[in-house]
Amino acid sequence: MRVALWLMALFAIAVASALFAGSNHGTVTLFWSPYRVDLSLNLFLLTMAASFLTLHFAMRALSALIRIPQQARRWRLLQKERAIYSALLDSLSHLVAGRFVRSRKAADLVISLEDSVQSSGEHLPYGGRLRTLTHLLAAESAHALQDRVVRDGHFAQALQEASERDAQEAREGVQLRRARWALDDRDAPAALQWLDQLPQGAGRRTVALRMRFRAARQSGQAQVALEAARLLTKHRAFSESAGKSIARGLAVELIQAAHDSTQIQLAWDSLERAEQKIPEVAFAAAERLLRHGGDAAVSRQWVLPVWDAMVQGDASLTLSQRIRLARLLEQGFGLATGAPDTAWLTRIETAQMGNPRDAVLQYLAGVVCMRLSLWGKAQQLLKQSLSTLPHSELTRDTWLAIAQMAEQRQDLQAASQAYREAAKR
Repeated sequence: MRVALWLMALFAIAVASALFAGSNHGTVTLFWSPYRVDLSLNLFLLTMAASFLTLHFAMRALSALIRIPQQARRWRLLQKERAIYSALLDSLSHLVAGRFVRSRKAADLVISLEDSVQSSGEHLPYGGRLRTLTHLLAAESAHALQDRVVRDGHFAQALQEASERDAQEAREGVQLRRARWALDDRDAPAALQWLDQLPQGAGRRTVALRMRFRAARQSGQAQVALEAARLLTKHRAFSESAGKSIARGLAVELIQAAHDSTQIQLAWDSLERAEQKIPEVAFAAAERLLRHGGDAAVSRQWVLPVWDAMVQGDASLTLSQRIRLARLLEQGFGLATGAPDTAWLTRIETAQMGNPRDAVLQYLAGVVCMRLSLWGKAQQLLKQSLSTLPHSELTRDTWLAIAQMAEQRQDLQAASQAYREAAKR
């Protein structure tokens, strides 16, 4: 169809030209003293068109002749670029295939070819990034071969190229690789130092946060690791359950690293609200505070969310967590300055009356009554809990408390019997 349309157009042009030329009687007169030249208009137009075409092709031929040296330079540059691309692909393919010596040799070839391009007076617009990445490939190969001297040399050159040629993204990549190499060398402080030099945006990327988390774990910096874990969970690098589990372990580790009540308070304040509500974290902080002579009222305030969850029947609380909470409160109530206040007395009494068959709550209520010298009620609650207590140590402590109350009322036979029952546990 297209050929037919072209033929029709050519026939139309031929017919129009024949009609115009056949009926055109115009002439053109040229005066060149003392001569006069008369030409038909058709011949004049054909002559002008032929002259224009001849001049046009002559100028194009002259331009092509003048550009021959430039075309030769372009051809040589193109050949060098092709060789650079080929060597760069060889370096990458050898690196991923585990042929690190060949990869480094190919990277050295890329560097030498780029040097020859520069020495010839040419300039590649992407030369800075090319040299940076090539040095990085050579350094990566040397790192795999554990040749730290060569690795550090190529790394220094890559960092210099990235700095001199405004290759900010390449510079960030070089610093990230250096941090990873430090992690592989088990040099966590150096890895953190390189990560700290990253810009704020690059430092919050997932790959940087993962390395910061690993470095902090290697160096025992629980606070830094916890902050990195929070951001990784926020970026969905960790699932919600995995992030919560990691945060729980790090929070407990952070609290265990504190050695006095002031440090424990600072560690607790550095935790987020959701982390403070985790039972294991609250228990660890409260127990650590009581162990170092802290305020029992503060420890009870820390475990209050766990208490509220237990009273409300939270199914996620295990039996061991409920027993641990009861023993923690008992430990605080046993201190000289840790007598239960009115609020906690109300909470415990309300919880026990609301669930009278809960052995753990009966035991805790009995301990509180014993601390308040309410011997009759304490003995009643403790004896009621004995039949359903699920924990042998808790049963032993219950018999010991019953023995102590029997000694208070001078009932030596009952005390002796209670001690014997406790010894069986």
